[in-house]
Amino acid sequence: MTGETHNIHATAISVDGLGLAFVGPSGSGKSSLAFDCLAEARLANIPAALISDDRVIISLENGRVFASCPEPIRGLIELRYSGIVSVDHLERAQLNYVVLPVGADERHRLPPDDEQFELAAGLSLPVVRVPTWSRFPLSLILARIRSLGANR
Repeated sequence: MTGETHNIHATAISVDGLGLAFVGPSGSGKSSLAFDCLAEARLANIPAALISDDRVIISLENGRVFASCPEPIRGLIELRYSGIVSVDHLERAQLNYVVLPVGADERHRLPPDDEQFELAAGLSLPVVRVPTWSRFPLSLILARIRSLGANR
């Protein structure tokens, strides 16, 4: 897949150089969770920015996944029931993890071991699951990533 690009349905952000792709069906809470993470980072004085909302262009370069945004939606994020707002954004950044929003109806309390998500054919990243009702989603994501690193 090196050199190829794929347009995927996701929301991508970068938090202090850590790239997160929020993936799930329409209405699953991707944009809201991503926005909450950006707000939480801002309150903690951690650099963070939107890469793209709703449509993310991904590519594989030298074994790393990169994300960028289609021009018409650059710097914009849709907050359901509130409208489309402009936020700080990056033109392009590396992705490191996929974040899966988990609804209240999820029955399994613990995630599968070594879970991966295939963004495109042959292109997978490790998964972090986050409840959509989490008050501090960024803190939860960072704690889970530390835990994943400790278990490798």
